[in-house]
Amino acid sequence: MSDVFDIYTVIFLVLAVFIFLRLRSVLGTRTGHERPPYDPYSRRETPTPGTSDNVVTLPPRTDSPLDVPVPPAERFKGTYEPGSGAEKGLGEIASVDPSFDAQVFLQGARAAYEMIVTAYATGDTKTLKGLLSKDVYESFAATIADRERRGETVETTFVSIDKATIRGAELNGSTAEIEVRFASQLVTVTRDRAGAVIDGDPEKVVEVIDIWAFARDVGSRDPNWKLIRTESA
Repeated sequence: MSDVFDIYTVIFLVLAVFIFLRLRSVLGTRTGHERPPYDPYSRRETPTPGTSDNVVTLPPRTDSPLDVPVPPAERFKGTYEPGSGAEKGLGEIASVDPSFDAQVFLQGARAAYEMIVTAYATGDTKTLKGLLSKDVYESFAATIADRERRGETVETTFVSIDKATIRGAELNGSTAEIEVRFASQLVTVTRDRAGAVIDGDPEKVVEVIDIWAFARDVGSRDPNWKLIRTESA
C-alpha cells in the first residue's frame, strides 16, 4: 500500500509543477510596476508635452447660436396686436418667468378655447373645472344647470380658429394676466326638449369674435393658465 501511495504522490507533484510553469509562462510575473485596471469613469489627466501617451486634445469649445440666450422680446415678437401695449406686459412676465414663451402660450390658449367652448356646449363641467377660475366656473356651471332644467341642448362644431392674438398683458404681483382675441368659425345651434331649433342654424357657419383673459401665478409650480374672464366682441 505504501508503494502505491508513493507513486501517486510523485505523479501529483509532477503535475503540480508542470501546471505552475505553464501558468507562469502565460500570465507572467508581477514586478510592482503593473498598470491598474482601466476605469472608464476616472478623471483622465492631460499628459505633459513630450510624453508618449496617444491622447487627442479636443479644440476649445466655442459658443454656438444655440448657446446665446434669446432676448425676451424676440420670444413674443409678432404674437400681440400692434398698438395694444401688450409688449410691455409680456416683457414683465418674461422677466420673472424665463420659461415663458408667447408662441407656446398662444398654442395652449387656442387648444383651451376649443376645449372650453365644446365642454360648455356638452355640459362637461368636469373638464371646465380644470380650465376655469372659480368665479367663471360657477357662472358656467349655473348656466349649464339652467339649460338642463329647461331640457335644452347645444350643438357646437368648430370649423376653424382663424386667428388668436394677444391684445393685453400685465403682471400684478406674481399673477400674470394675458388677454387673447379669438376669431373663429363655428356652427352652433340650440334645441328645445323636443329637438326643435330655438337658436342658431345647423346649416350656417358663423364668425365669432371672443376676447378671453387667462391668468397664472408665475411663482407657482403649476404651469397651467386658467380662464378668468370672457367677453364677446
